[in-house]
Amino acid sequence: MSHKVTANVGGAEIHIESGKIAKQADGSVTVQLGETIVLVAACGSSKPRPGLDFFPLTVDYREKAAAAGRFPGGFFKREGRPSEKEILTCRVTDRPIRPLFPKGYFNEVQVQTLLLSADGENDSDILSMNGASAALMISDLPFAGPIGAVRVGRIGGEFVANPTHAQMESSDLDLIYVGNESNMVMFEGAADEIAEADFLKALEFGQESIAPLIAAQNELCAAVGKAKREFVPRVVAPDVKAEAESIISDRITDALLIQAKLEREAACNALKDEMAEKLTEKFGEEAITGFMVGEAFYAIQKAAVRKLVLDDGKRLDGRGYDDMRQLTSEAGMIPRTHGSGLFSRGETQGLSLVTLGTTDDTQSYDAYTGGPSEKRFMLHYNFPNFSVGETGRIMGPGRREIGHGALAERSIAPVIPNIEDFPYAVRITAEIMESNGSTSMAAVCSGTLALLDAGVPLKRSVAGISIGLCTRTKDSGEIEDYKLLTDIIGWEDAFCDMDCKIAGTDQGITGFQLDLKLHGIPQSIMEEAIVKAKTARTEILANMNGCLSKEREEMSPYAPRIVTIQIDPSKIGELIGPGGKNIKRIVEESGCEINIEDDGRVLVYSMSAEGLQAAKDCIDGITAEVEVGKLYRGKVVSIKDFGCFVEVLPGKDGLVHISELANFRVKKTEDIVKDGDEIWVKCIGVDDKGRIKLSRKAAMEDRKAEFSDDEDGDNKFYTLVQHVPVESFKGLQTEVVNED
Repeated sequence: MSHKVTANVGGAEIHIESGKIAKQADGSVTVQLGETIVLVAACGSSKPRPGLDFFPLTVDYREKAAAAGRFPGGFFKREGRPSEKEILTCRVTDRPIRPLFPKGYFNEVQVQTLLLSADGENDSDILSMNGASAALMISDLPFAGPIGAVRVGRIGGEFVANPTHAQMESSDLDLIYVGNESNMVMFEGAADEIAEADFLKALEFGQESIAPLIAAQNELCAAVGKAKREFVPRVVAPDVKAEAESIISDRITDALLIQAKLEREAACNALKDEMAEKLTEKFGEEAITGFMVGEAFYAIQKAAVRKLVLDDGKRLDGRGYDDMRQLTSEAGMIPRTHGSGLFSRGETQGLSLVTLGTTDDTQSYDAYTGGPSEKRFMLHYNFPNFSVGETGRIMGPGRREIGHGALAERSIAPVIPNIEDFPYAVRITAEIMESNGSTSMAAVCSGTLALLDAGVPLKRSVAGISIGLCTRTKDSGEIEDYKLLTDIIGWEDAFCDMDCKIAGTDQGITGFQLDLKLHGIPQSIMEEAIVKAKTARTEILANMNGCLSKEREEMSPYAPRIVTIQIDPSKIGELIGPGGKNIKRIVEESGCEINIEDDGRVLVYSMSAEGLQAAKDCIDGITAEVEVGKLYRGKVVSIKDFGCFVEVLPGKDGLVHISELANFRVKKTEDIVKDGDEIWVKCIGVDDKGRIKLSRKAAMEDRKAEFSDDEDGDNKFYTLVQHVPVESFKGLQTEVVNED
């Protein structure tokens, strides 16, 4: 029997229903907003997977083209590998639920979301997150929920819960907020340089907005929820743990305080190996498994790190709580790229390369759930094995790389100039050269330097920082003591409780992401973290500005040059020509790439200034209108008894009546001009049918006046008319005199 609950969020109803679909799953729900519907199903194995030393949670999200009434693109008309949007939705669904499973639970858990219906206005990512919580709540899996998720926009200074795609076009904030009944659990998103105070208000709004979702899930769980299954936590035996502590506890702190990352790792690994050997000698090989050794050593390390931070006031690399590692910034060191930037923060280093392209290089993708279907700014993040001094398989980008790249991309995107001001597609390739914490923020900094080096006129420079948190909690989970850590290193991320990444300019926040190992943190701690992030960001920006504070005046000689020409949209067909004849000719003759937009913008790309000018002249000629009163140097294309037709612009010709050929009476057109002659003419009118009237006689008079002040004017004017046969002047002297 199905059961449905409803939550009113931001004036719209979100329906959560269970018991109708996928009833063999441990927990399953459909979640609906508007006509967008997702199915979320959760299943867990009955026994832990042997040999694992981590919680095997798998979260998957898939979009089906049928949900939007479409066929998949590509040769094979079925869905293939997950898209970037699907992967990012997997990650945003995974991160808030993972810390809500109990320590020592090693049973495999799978949470799968399927898009069933897409209305094109309401996105499915928020539904996936709420659905995952609801499915786990009603299942018998040990999940410490519920959590609620909401998207927060800001339109005209007012916060909006779960805005539609149409509304998001006017929003300067895109915040995904996740929380429980009292605290925040996760957030991520981007903003158009939002002030810190306003960002904190947005978090408060998000917490208020999820209350109906929390209540609805509790109602559903009370109605159809299963009793939670019992399990025995897989933990290290107390006697083994005690023995392990006795072996290395007096030396682990000294090893942890070695400042260099690789030396610290080597020292700790040596202690771990010693501990494993002595534990095996005492308890036997069968009792001392790899899991026992790993868990015991991790617990000892974690306790030692927390004691150092909370009790001794020390960080692993000797810095104070608010101190950053050494900063270095460099730009323009890679010669053949369009732009390059190198940024280092201690042992974390990012190298970014910028490529500028045409609008044809814009990334297009299927947007089944609505929203933008293309982007002209891309940041691709790569994390090679050598960045951490390791070997491994070299493969395509994984979920982590896609997620980190998306964070860096949305952090920089708000300062990218619009296409009218900078008509390029822009790609950053962010290569991590060294890793010791917060590599995504290093990609933001190096990417900004590379963009400036490429001559991209950014609104402002962007920098990013990560703030960590180390806590001591009561048995109830309530935080009783904590320390915030600016610019955390990898080991502080591993052994502490928070990784809060904040990127922005000197005017405000542009990108953000919060990940916790706790069940939640109060707003008050986040307020402190935001203040520390702003202070650190200011220092980083000062270092970056010392290297390069604005875009280069000259672009790389290897970057394409672009000219934007605005034409009347009604002239697009004329420019293209029959079967593309005109545009193909211009491309072949100039060597340029030409893109024509529907609004009449013509983008001309070339590596050659000469080719660029040639293409521009041709386009101007084809699309220009003949102006009354203007002189033109035209070509005679047709001789008639009543005059001649002269082409004054490409594809545009007009009639020079025989009476307008000269300032005397002309008997035959051929007496004055021949087919193919180039002559000066003046437009003297355009009739209501668009027929152009030209005058050679008027042009001669204007040209004579133009040269009258020139000492060589007589000769220049003579040159204009010298080809007229002498016979034409016989018997016309009186006429000429009278006309003069």
